[in-house]
Amino acid sequence: MRDPYDVLSVARSATQDEIKGAFRKLAAQHHPDRNPDDPGAQQRFKEINAAYQILSDPQKRAAFDRFGPAMAGGTTGPFQGVPFDMNDLNLDAIFGDLLGALGFRQGDRGTLQKEVRISFEEAAFGCTKDVTYERVESCVDCSGTGSAPGSTPDRCSACSGRGRVRVQQGVLPIAIERPCSRCRGTGRIVIDPCTTCRGAGLVTKERTIEVTIPPGVENGATRLVERGGNAPRPDRAAGDLELTVRVAPHDLFRRVGDDIVCTMPISFPQAALGGELQIPTLDGKGKLKIPAGTQPGTVLRVKGKGIPRRVMGGRGDQLVEVTVEVPTKLTAHQKELIAQLAQEMGEGVHPQDASFMDKLKGLFG
Repeated sequence: MRDPYDVLSVARSATQDEIKGAFRKLAAQHHPDRNPDDPGAQQRFKEINAAYQILSDPQKRAAFDRFGPAMAGGTTGPFQGVPFDMNDLNLDAIFGDLLGALGFRQGDRGTLQKEVRISFEEAAFGCTKDVTYERVESCVDCSGTGSAPGSTPDRCSACSGRGRVRVQQGVLPIAIERPCSRCRGTGRIVIDPCTTCRGAGLVTKERTIEVTIPPGVENGATRLVERGGNAPRPDRAAGDLELTVRVAPHDLFRRVGDDIVCTMPISFPQAALGGELQIPTLDGKGKLKIPAGTQPGTVLRVKGKGIPRRVMGGRGDQLVEVTVEVPTKLTAHQKELIAQLAQEMGEGVHPQDASFMDKLKGLFG
């Protein structure tokens, strides 16, 4: 066997972090799955893994430093050859986060994510939407076998039809089981490929489904359509389709919980004298009573005109924030009338003005 320090290109004084970092880098570079056309990649990966198994274990490393290559002897030395199967061990415990660093996952489940865009009113009262999207599914022409009609795939000779092969790990006879690279884990080799899917057993097709959006749904809410996603393999069921609801903003309303808020401009006479104002609601036109003496920024409530509550039932309220418009263009007669009003009001009592003046007196003494 080669010196494990040379295999990992680390010094004999290397720390465990340095050894681990070197192993990750080399394993990612020489992994057989990343070098399918390189026949020597598998042997290099075995050697790299074997070196790491020695140097990552303090006792094995100390034994190698003391006895050298003799420690790899099958019947002599401190490492006598005792075969064992990787299935008896916890793979994650041995490799730590190596698999994640190499980009390997537990397997694609076929989950697909799409967005459904709806209007503010559709979110409030619910709706049904047709969602059209593309997904990967089993080829109908070959029933997912990948072989042309009338032909059948052969059993993979590399894995004897199991779809998985066992790989020995260098000086320590560790057997790791991994998907067969020749048949890609299917256990079959397509001889006469289907012309529709070109032997893959999977095709991409457009699909349209009807989705029901419940009343009161919020922006960003998700809905799960079981088996509506991609088929990761011809012999596996399709994954789920995860739909995210996107609610378009409204020109007049904004949502706060189950209430909706809008801003309404009124004139000074309406604010001073009060009256009845026509307002927009989710249900169409509505009426709002403006109390006399309404101040700018006052929020008036219209019961039951908000968003339908999904849990308690009923609906939220509509909140109307009042703003008082100040005219910018006045006729001479209007200016004269306002001047007369200002003169008369100067002798009256203005609660807010009086309160403000009291605060100024307290501040400046």
